[in-house]
Order: sequence, then structure tokens, then C-alpha cells
Amino acid sequence: MNDALLLLSAFLASAVEMVEALTIVLAAGLTRGWRSSLIGVGAATLALAVVVAALGPALTLVPIDALRLVVGGLLLAFGLQWLRKAILRASGYKPLHDEDAAFARQLRDAELAPHEDRAGIDWYGFTLSFKGVFLEGLEVAFIVLTFGSAQKNIPLAAVGAAGAVVLVGVVGVLARRPLARVPENTLKFAVGAMLTTFGIFWGAEGAGAEWPGEDAAILGVLAFVLLLSATMVALLRRRRRAEPVPA
Repeated sequence: MNDALLLLSAFLASAVEMVEALTIVLAAGLTRGWRSSLIGVGAATLALAVVVAALGPALTLVPIDALRLVVGGLLLAFGLQWLRKAILRASGYKPLHDEDAAFARQLRDAELAPHEDRAGIDWYGFTLSFKGVFLEGLEVAFIVLTFGSAQKNIPLAAVGAAGAVVLVGVVGVLARRPLARVPENTLKFAVGAMLTTFGIFWGAEGAGAEWPGEDAAILGVLAFVLLLSATMVALLRRRRRAEPVPA
């Protein structure tokens, strides 16, 4: 059960990040040329590989209880940020993320940016793709390393992330447009709940707590997080409906 949730969490979290990276790369490729954009993607991939290769082995040397305590705290902070934004969007206090609008902004900015060639490469297109893939990829690497190291199963987390990268990449290449129909806000809600759940579970384990039912307790924690989040959405929606309409 723990392995299945680990695989699913890594897949969903990575899919969300890769959808955002795909939007940036498409905007750069369509406006600045695919050669420069793809070189930027390749350079970012190599940089991420170096980061993972450097940090991955180091995490295996940390005692498992200390690792789970630190990882649990990081995941809890990370997950609560995602969950907070998802709750605000679901309750209407924050506008839903619009991938088409984000794509339009990226296109406009890329079209208006001045051309500057270096070694035959459009520097803006290269930089835009590199930054998009590297920054979103760093979050994927963080999820893979923290999830995998806490469970002593980095390969399984990497499989989930790789599956998301391949799926989003293939669909993006075939569609040649942002994946606006992907329910990204729903995915972010689910991922936020999962990250928060693992953060609570591993943080408590690292502090010396013993969960009843061991790994099966993850489902109970997840149900609690989802129920609490749904309650907060309902309360915020009621509060929003009760607010006076500005004249």
C-alpha cells in the first residue's frame, strides 16, 4: 500500500510540474525556434541529472529516523502550500489556474523579446526553456529524492516521475499545445493532500511515534486530510456567499 501511494504521489506531482514546463517550452519553441528551445531543454535535463546524482547517494547515508523527520517536515510545509492554494481556488477566493492564459502570456512575452544570437542559438528561447524545465524539474527531483529516500526506494519514486514526464511529453508533442484540459487544479489538490499526508506520517515516525496498523495508517491520515480540506472549502464557500456584494 505504501509503495502504491508512493508511486501515485510521485506520478501526480511530477505530472503537474511537467504540464507547466511543457507550456513554457511550447511557447519558446513556437515563437523563437525549436532548435534553441530543445537545446535549452537538454541543458536543463543534464543539470538536473547532476543535482540528482550529487544528492541521491548523500541521502542514503543519513539515519532513516532522522531522514524521515526532516523529510516529513519538508513535505508537510511543501504540501500545505499546495493544499492552501487548492482550497482557496476551490472556494473561489483565488482564480483557477488557466493554462491557456499562461500560454498566451508566454507567447506574447517571447514574441516581444529582442533577438540575441549566441553561437547560432537564440538566447531568449534557450534561456526560457532552460529555466522552465530546470525550475519545474527541481521540484520533481525534490519529490523523487525525498519520497524515495524516506522509503528507501528512490527507484520506485523515479519510475512514477519518469512515467509522468514521458506521458506529458508525448501528449504535448502530439497536441502541440498546452494541456489545458488536464484537471490541473484537481491534481494539485490531490497532490497537496498526499504530500501533507506523507509529511505527517513520516514526520511522526521520525520523531519515534508508532502508527496503529503501520503503513495502513497512511490511508487514515489521507482520509483525515481530505475531510478537513473539504470542510474548509465548504466553510469558505459559505463565507464567500455571505459576503456583501460591492456596489
